[in-house]
Amino acid sequence: MLKRINYYAAAPQAFELLLKQEEILGKQFAEIPSLGKTILELVKLRVSQINQCAFCLDMHSSQAFEMGETHERMIALSAWQDSPLFSEQERQVLAWAEHLVAGHSVEDAYYEEMLANFGESGLTYLTIAINAISSWNRIVKVFKPEVGSFR
Repeated sequence: MLKRINYYAAAPQAFELLLKQEEILGKQFAEIPSLGKTILELVKLRVSQINQCAFCLDMHSSQAFEMGETHERMIALSAWQDSPLFSEQERQVLAWAEHLVAGHSVEDAYYEEMLANFGESGLTYLTIAINAISSWNRIVKVFKPEVGSFR
């Protein structure tokens, strides 16, 4: 198997920006009442499931569990639409994440609904978080760090 480069060492300034973005997102999700850090981890897990990123799934399931997330909810996440384990707010966030990852355009009515539910800051940070984890998924799929090596 080909050994991939250490992407952090190859472009440390770029990765410092990505890590700073993660720090900001974590802080903002904790401060915005319509979001919360648990929702951020659910978003990271669901987007990583869709993008089939084993490294990120391992990392974020561990982090979610440390934050108090249950095994049952993490297992049910791929079928959240049919599970009673997720709140209406979580369902809206997961649907938004799936919609954006699929590359669908956002119709005005859907945008207005999400804006009403999450507010300007909440919707903006949620959208950025979805983009951020999608970016990480793609980076990891190129450079293939060993699953579990983040620990």
